[in-house]
Amino acid sequence: MLGRAARGAGRLLSESSRRPGPRAWLAPAPQRCSSSLPMNTMVLFVPQQEAWVVERMGRFHRILEPGLNFLIPLLDRIRYVQSLKEIVINVPEQSAVTLDNVTLQIDGVLYLRIMDPYKASYGVEDPEYAVTQLAQTTMRSELGKISLDKVFRERESLNACIVDAINQASDYWGIRCLRYEIKDIHVPPRVKESMQMQVEAERRKRATVLESEGTRESDINVAEGRKQAQILASEAERAEQINKAAGEANAMLAKAKAKAEAIRLLADALTQQNGNAAASLAVAEQYVSAFSQLAKDSNTILLPSNTGDVTSMVTQALGIYSALTKPQAAKSSEATPPALEVPKHPPTELPEADQVNSS
Repeated sequence: MLGRAARGAGRLLSESSRRPGPRAWLAPAPQRCSSSLPMNTMVLFVPQQEAWVVERMGRFHRILEPGLNFLIPLLDRIRYVQSLKEIVINVPEQSAVTLDNVTLQIDGVLYLRIMDPYKASYGVEDPEYAVTQLAQTTMRSELGKISLDKVFRERESLNACIVDAINQASDYWGIRCLRYEIKDIHVPPRVKESMQMQVEAERRKRATVLESEGTRESDINVAEGRKQAQILASEAERAEQINKAAGEANAMLAKAKAKAEAIRLLADALTQQNGNAAASLAVAEQYVSAFSQLAKDSNTILLPSNTGDVTSMVTQALGIYSALTKPQAAKSSEATPPALEVPKHPPTELPEADQVNSS
């Protein structure tokens, strides 16, 4: 009896070793979340970055750490093999409607890692499928909140929202989503054409605005230049007038000083001996030079009756001069103190020949 039982146990052990063991919760070839189940032997070597879930008599027993491990062949069984590496999952392309009712075709890439092998094995039946569906539904809901124009500008915010939503749901699955990236966004052809037209219109608008701003700046610069030129011209004209007036004033002052000096010298000359004779000679010379300039500037000439009598003209000029100088002499005599009286001597009679000579 014991022999038969031993042989039966050996037969069952051989059949169980030949029969392929149960697969993990993911297919081994296309899926990277788990590996194929190893054979149930007494001595096992667990690779690095892998977690082997062991059941004892159908119930969870422990998780084998990397390295050397020992099992009881009949009682212990490796039920799941989980990979602790970062896993990359391609999210299939899906259709989503934006806030402004535009249908988009969008896909992405999901990066996740198993943090708790126990929860990943017993918390969900197919973690990859669950995470993929959650990413798709979250993407559709987030795209429905924004318009088409903001989809291309807020890709980072969309990725962050999807990662937060996946992490909140996958906490009970022992999985943590590291990041989500949108791969391609396909827009309908008509919408794409309208977007292209909008971009071209925006570029033409910017070009027109820039051109108008350039024209405005140019006009402002020209106006400022003209203004500065007028200001500088007026300042130059003012400086020129000031300099001209100052020059004319200096010239008039110099002429007045020269004339005053000439009059003073003439007065000193007239007070000297034979001054009247010199004045008579000067008047006669001016009279002759004045007659030499007649009929040069105009055809109308006014001449006195005694034009040829130079002596009478000189006498007349000297008479005017004497009439003008008498008041000045009277004033000067009044201002000077009375002189001492000099005794007059009786005139002496000159011989007749002397009188003739003096006349």
